[in-house]
Amino acid sequence: MRMMGGDSIAILPTAVSCQRNRDVEYPFRPDSNFYYLSGFPEQDAVLVLVPERKHGEYILFCRENDATAEMWNGRRTGLKGACDLYGADDAFPLDDIDDILPGLMENRERVFYTMGLDKAFDQRLMDWLNSVRDKSRMGVHAPAEFVALEHPIHEMRLIKSRTEIKTMRHAIKAATAAHKRAMRTCQPGMMEYQVEAELLHEFMQAGCRDAAYASIVGGGENACILHYTENRSILKEGDLLLIDAGAEHLCYASDITRTFPVNGRFSNAQKQLYDVVLQAQLAAIDKVTPGAAWNEPHEAAVRVLTKGLLKLGLLKGTLAKAIKEEHYKKFYPHKTGHWLGMDVHDVGDYKVDGLWRCFEPGMVLTVEPGLYIPAGSPRVAKKWWDIGIRIEDDVLVTRDGCEVLSRGVPKTTEEIEALMNG
Repeated sequence: MRMMGGDSIAILPTAVSCQRNRDVEYPFRPDSNFYYLSGFPEQDAVLVLVPERKHGEYILFCRENDATAEMWNGRRTGLKGACDLYGADDAFPLDDIDDILPGLMENRERVFYTMGLDKAFDQRLMDWLNSVRDKSRMGVHAPAEFVALEHPIHEMRLIKSRTEIKTMRHAIKAATAAHKRAMRTCQPGMMEYQVEAELLHEFMQAGCRDAAYASIVGGGENACILHYTENRSILKEGDLLLIDAGAEHLCYASDITRTFPVNGRFSNAQKQLYDVVLQAQLAAIDKVTPGAAWNEPHEAAVRVLTKGLLKLGLLKGTLAKAIKEEHYKKFYPHKTGHWLGMDVHDVGDYKVDGLWRCFEPGMVLTVEPGLYIPAGSPRVAKKWWDIGIRIEDDVLVTRDGCEVLSRGVPKTTEEIEALMNG
């Protein structure tokens, strides 16, 4: 509200519940920006911030308590709970929003709101604005400016507080246990979805009711599909298994990837490629430090990956030319990381004024280089075919460097084989 100024109003609805099929809805998950500001977990709610309003600056519109509805569909926080439990200065029934909200907009210069996310709510907002404009002959002034709400909130979300980091540690601890469980359980003949079930079991045992995203459990050739989520193939002797999976705790995500042999032993070719990826990841993590630019970890990873591919004969020519002409992209087509927080691909600009953003303490990101060599790759020996490797950790920028929050998951070939065969 200090950033908005006293002549403004911010309006932020939570997410809309989505129908899965007849009479069934997907589990509700609040809008991340809405939850970040309010902590309010229920559907059918709108948050309003009105700086310098005498009768309360923070207002929640939400569902009222209703004994019959709650008997059928679960408890509601209600208006009193919105104030007592979630800190609202005032709370009103959502059904009354059309009568109340236009009055809150009167004599405000600007409205902080993000257009285009919910067309139906956009139209309601325009109706409220027009009802205020209709009062111009009565001396009422309508807002003349709309400002995207997401930019100031996203800048706030980019730097995590101690409480946020503590919450993320819980999600990462759950994912750490899940990945180790998958390594111990995996064996040839299992289905990918059976390994996924082991992950979800560990998430829920730790109190994380949801995965942060659809888990990727890809064996053999499926590991070469970057966002593979079918998870329905049989795991074969001699193949690698790539698992990209994270838990969500109180709307905060973890995001970890490990690649390991289905039978518990790396082949020579698998180990050679794996060690290239691991060294690339370690080089990238070493660049995560306050003041370093966002692209520095990626550039470090690219250099190590390209050098390794040249050494193994998968690329030809000089290191400088292979990097300049991006020859590595045939095996490494993605970037080395992303912001992590309430959204697994979290908010926050990667460039500021056209320049790569510099790391600051409190930022959390992933570091995840990889190599993917599908069968039939031109001028590639068959021993490399169907090898897909990605190693991903969650990294917190600290005052004097960084902390790998997911360091508890084994990632050297020796550590992985020891866990799988212990």
